[in-house]
Amino acid sequence: MKAMVREKYGPPDVLELRDIDLPECADDEVLVRVRAAGVGRDVWHVMTGLPYPIRLAGFGFRAPKNPVIGSDMAGVVEVLGKNATRFRPGDEVFGIGKGSYAEYVCALEDKLAPKPANLTFEQAAVVPIMGSTALQALRDHGKVLPGQEVLIIGASGGVGTYAVQIAKAFGALVTGVCSTKKVEMVRSIGADHVIDYTREDFAEGGARYDLILDIGGNSSLARLRSALASRGTLVITGGEGGGQWLGGTDRQVRAMLLSPFVGQKLGTFVNNENHEDLLVLKDLIESGKITPVIDRTYPLAEVPDAIRYLEEGHARGKVVITV
Repeated sequence: MKAMVREKYGPPDVLELRDIDLPECADDEVLVRVRAAGVGRDVWHVMTGLPYPIRLAGFGFRAPKNPVIGSDMAGVVEVLGKNATRFRPGDEVFGIGKGSYAEYVCALEDKLAPKPANLTFEQAAVVPIMGSTALQALRDHGKVLPGQEVLIIGASGGVGTYAVQIAKAFGALVTGVCSTKKVEMVRSIGADHVIDYTREDFAEGGARYDLILDIGGNSSLARLRSALASRGTLVITGGEGGGQWLGGTDRQVRAMLLSPFVGQKLGTFVNNENHEDLLVLKDLIESGKITPVIDRTYPLAEVPDAIRYLEEGHARGKVVITV
């Protein structure tokens, strides 16, 4: 099969399209014929091996354990492991398959769900990681309630576009923060208000929010807290900068350390990819409450170009690979 592989950590230049053997699946896995795969910051981190702690999380310290990159995907079940019972060959699925930038990938069946009936494979492939991150941030950690004022920083990105729609589905009043070129897109997916950060500072308008979701931002805790209600909740997910060791996670650590000593709840979390949340997202999508936003599509051979485009920071929504 054809797959996008690399033998060492590094920039997109280390990636190469090769013919490799089909993966061997474990008993609780299924072999999926990949039709499309998502491109996100998670892929960039695994490709570069940065920040360094990611290498200690099972990806390989000196060199990658799995030469094939990619996680989000949608496709068709081909073969079942002997203990896999949820699916049948021919089922259309979406979910997580480590090494999804390939024609076939092995995936744990508890990280898959039936593909939403109203989505293409390309649309379904960009839902699993970013969609479940937004869902868990708002529902589980933000405890969002109907009528609450919610500020989403990074509303035009992969997680942000889902967060805007999920918060609206839960009955919140949503303000999104993004750049000038993305204002209309964020408004079109349901944001009640949109702040163009090139013209307006969310922390200086006098508004106070019940819940702030900061996605990959770099605002200081002081600025974030100044826009947060006295008993409000701040959830930080992702973060850039911070060097090769911290990778932007220093704000998250400081937030957790400060939280017990202030009236506001400050925290972060690591996304728990699971079958149950994929089913929740499937229901929200099929009911018309969430629509994936796709910026650009690239073929498998152009994965390096897709990741370079992501690095530039101009994507409106998600970038997808067709296989």
